[in-house]
Amino acid sequence: MTAFNRLHLIRQIDLFTLRLFLSAIEERQIGLAAIRENIAASTATKRIQVLETIAGVELLVRTPKGVAPSPAGAILARHARRIFDSLDDMRAEFTSLTDGIRGELRIVSARSVLVPFLAHELGGFHREFPLVELIVHEVENSEIVREVARGEADLGVFASAYGLDLDGVDVTPYRRDRLVAVTPLGHPLAERGTATIRELLPETLIAPRALVGALRAAAQRVGEEYEPTHVLRSGGAAISLVHVGLGVTVQPECLVGHEWTGRVAVVELDEPWAERRIHLATPRRRELGPAAKLFIEHLLTEPASTDGITDLPADS
Repeated sequence: MTAFNRLHLIRQIDLFTLRLFLSAIEERQIGLAAIRENIAASTATKRIQVLETIAGVELLVRTPKGVAPSPAGAILARHARRIFDSLDDMRAEFTSLTDGIRGELRIVSARSVLVPFLAHELGGFHREFPLVELIVHEVENSEIVREVARGEADLGVFASAYGLDLDGVDVTPYRRDRLVAVTPLGHPLAERGTATIRELLPETLIAPRALVGALRAAAQRVGEEYEPTHVLRSGGAAISLVHVGLGVTVQPECLVGHEWTGRVAVVELDEPWAERRIHLATPRRRELGPAAKLFIEHLLTEPASTDGITDLPADS
């Protein structure tokens, strides 16, 4: 065999012969590799012999059971597979230019964000990029950041909340809305039109699970303690209890749907923490894929819309 010549290898080697070489290793026979690649067995043998001449080393070891890669052949096989993997990646990128962006996008969101904001914008993105597979999971608000930080989701959409650990994620502001108090019709606070946490605490304050920590912290700031009697995941269920006179609740304003008009009273919550800030979470120090980048751009440029929102159970 002649010595290895890099320039000679680049000029003489072809991708089909490399593919044939890998097939011979996988099939353990040159004849089966020839059938797989749809060429004559004699042609396949000749191509591999020429490849060994170009490489300057023996690439296949002939045994009674067939062929196996020599140490040099194993090296060539490893690099050849990388070449074909790169070609597959290149083809996928070319396809994205000609057929549109493809890929899979895993999104986790709290229901109180998914219902009034994200569902509408997911629909718009799907219409614009139909080749992107959207995988949406409804997750407790407190779990969203952890899933993104662990790499189990590409994007999380969550409402800021007391005690959330944001370590491991990058956070981008997305939307704002307000928390409001919801009371029975005719309630004294409904007559006034505003309420504070100090005024809500003597009532039976029905807590959304995600807001228990914030309500406790707010109570502590005014020298009180808060231990909820009712803790519900569903905002709709909490408002239903208010409607039948079992107490009052605090909910995101966007989730008190039109069907509750005339059945409960919505009261402004006169507290600095009543502004609800919604954020996007992405994994820290990890490059986002093209689908994720496009979706985030879509979210940040799309105007907020709550058209058609009705009262649905909400995890705020």
